[in-house]
Formats: sequence, structure tokens, C-alpha cells
Amino acid sequence: MVALADYPQIAAGKVRQLHAVDDEHLLLVASDRISAYDHVLDTPIPDKGRVLTAMSVFWFELLADAVPNHLVAADDPRIPGEVRGRALLVRRLEMLPVECVARGYLTGSGLADYQRTGAVCGVRLPAGLVEASQLPEPIFTPATKAAIGDHDENVSFEAVAAQLGPDRAEQLRDVTLEVYRRAAEHARSRGVILADTKFEFGLAADGELVLGDEVLTPDSSRYWPADGYQPGRVQPSFDKQFVRNWLTSPASGWDRASDTPPPPLPDDVVAATRDRYIEAYERITGRSFADWPSPTA
Repeated sequence: MVALADYPQIAAGKVRQLHAVDDEHLLLVASDRISAYDHVLDTPIPDKGRVLTAMSVFWFELLADAVPNHLVAADDPRIPGEVRGRALLVRRLEMLPVECVARGYLTGSGLADYQRTGAVCGVRLPAGLVEASQLPEPIFTPATKAAIGDHDENVSFEAVAAQLGPDRAEQLRDVTLEVYRRAAEHARSRGVILADTKFEFGLAADGELVLGDEVLTPDSSRYWPADGYQPGRVQPSFDKQFVRNWLTSPASGWDRASDTPPPPLPDDVVAATRDRYIEAYERITGRSFADWPSPTA
């Protein structure tokens, strides 16, 4: 039986690592680690890696007619039993050095940009927008990919065009917005608002643009319950915003501006975060998380 140690690790991020399976395939393994404010926290969230993997599989399958993706299998003999349920067998791609962000609502770094400049990544927006305002139409707001411990930086469409060429930049923008619209429409039908999300794309050997990495998970997306949505305030969320809120609350005792790492998460925050991830999966997919594969010996 194959073991994870049989596959050389070739890359590791805040939450995932990549292992080489063969010349054409990789193993994308999601951990239970959680990151916030450019820190990987010491406290894991149980089952988080399985939720992210299950969510990605659902979206890759649902959106397969909109854009090709790198998923080969979620259940395959080449996936070691020890990481079953939180690992995907995927195609090797030449990844593009851009985070492709789509925003349908104004929050987070987009709101900060807007308050400072009246625009997000160079896209001018109407005056008078507030926290959680729905935008007149979704916008493409790319960012650079940052190393672990650094922060992704918002950039303009022109910067992407200068780096990758205007044709590729336009393709990334068009595909990003189309996939976002499709996903947002489905999420809304399930009582969930997809406020924003980020995608990563790569190129296949023949130059085809392929959706890679994870997709539309609570780690890469902001999901809000549609009932009770009210602009002008921070929305309840199904993502790691719950952890961010605790870290910046007096209860944590942590100063985000300091050089000290965040403190461990208390048990109640861990449990509530796990519940939110699972609820996001079950509400959006209509599936029971209990049916998702678990690791095997």
C-alpha cells in the first residue's frame, strides 16, 4: 500500500503541501492548519482539511463545463490511505503568478482600498459604498502571490497585463468573473452569499488555461448567510473570519501590530470554527459531511 512518505514533497504552503506522484501528477494535501493575518496558527481546526477537499471536489465537478480544472481523482489507489479525504490527485500545471480575485461585495482589503482611493485595484466604484455593500457588478481585483509570512498585494489589471500579456490578462479576468458569477448564483440558491473569492490558474502542456489549487472553499472565499444580510456592518460568516474576529478582540490579548505570534485558540473558538466550515459545506453542496471519505490505516 502506498504511503505519503513514498511521494517527495515539492512545495508547502500555509495550509497545503504538494507531493510528486509521477511526471504528470501531483498529490495536493490539505491540512487542518488555519492561517490568519499572515500567521499560521498553532491550533488546528479538526476536519478542516477534509472540508476544504470535499468542497473543492464539489465545485470542480459543478463548474467543469465552465473551465477545465486539474482534478484527476479524490478516491484513487495512488492516494495514500493516511490522507484519504483530504488529498486530491491532480494534473501538473505551470501555475501563473497571480491570485485571481473576484469581488461581488465590498469588504476586507477591497473596502480599505476603496476608502482610501475610491477604487479597488484601479477599478473605480460609486461613492457612498459601505462595509458589505453589493457592487453594481462583480469586479476582477488581482493580487500578487506572497510567500509564507508575507501578505498578498492587490495590483491593477494593467500590472497583470504587463506581466503576462494583455491577452492572457483578459482571459484570466473573463474566466474569473464567469466562474464567480456561476458559483455565486448556485450559493445564493442555497441561502448563501459568495461575497468574494480567489482562484489560481495554471497552464497545461498544450497551453490550455486550467483552474488549479483549491476552489471556492471557506479558506479562499467569504461566505455569508443570505438571511439577515445587511450592508453597513460586518456580516456573520461561514469562513475563518470568525477566527480573525476573535484574534482582534480583547479576549485574545493579542496585538496584531506587534511582532508576537497569535495565541492558541480556545476550545470554544475551535469548535465553532469547525462547525462553520462543515455548515458551509453542507448548505452549499446539499451533501452530508459524514458521508465524505475518512482516512484509512
